[in-house]
Amino acid sequence: MKTLVLVKPDAFGKGHTGDILKRYEDEGFKIVAAKVMQMTEKIAAKHYVEHIGRPYYEELVKFMTGAPLMAVVLSGENVISRVREINGATNPEKAAEGTIRKLYAENGSKNAVHASDSPESAAREIPIFFSATEIFEE
Repeated sequence: MKTLVLVKPDAFGKGHTGDILKRYEDEGFKIVAAKVMQMTEKIAAKHYVEHIGRPYYEELVKFMTGAPLMAVVLSGENVISRVREINGATNPEKAAEGTIRKLYAENGSKNAVHASDSPESAAREIPIFFSATEIFEE
C-alpha cells in the first residue's frame, strides 16, 4: 500500500524535512519516491479539487504555491492510517504530543504535512505529483 505525503512549504522552509522523513522511516515505511518542487496553481487545482470554491481555497493555494515543498510516496503496511496518526490532528493545538503537527506545525493552515486520507485519495493524488517511472518498488 502507498500514500502521498507533502512536506508543506512551512515545514520544508524551516528545515524540518529530514526529521519528518526520519520519523516515517523509523516507523518502518519505505520512501519509494521523493522530489523537491514548487506547486503550481494548476497542480494545486488538481490536488485540492474538492476545495475549489470554498472560502479558504485562494489562501490555501497561495500558501502551497508560495515556496518549495517536498512530495514523497511512502510504502508499507497500513501506511495511510498510520501516517495520518503519526501526523496528528490538522490543528496542532489539538494534535497529540509527539506527532509531526504538534512538533512542527504553525497552525491549522500551516500544518507542516499533508497525507492521503484513503486508498482512493492516494490513488488519485500520487499521479498528480509522480509518474509511474518515478516510483520505485521494493
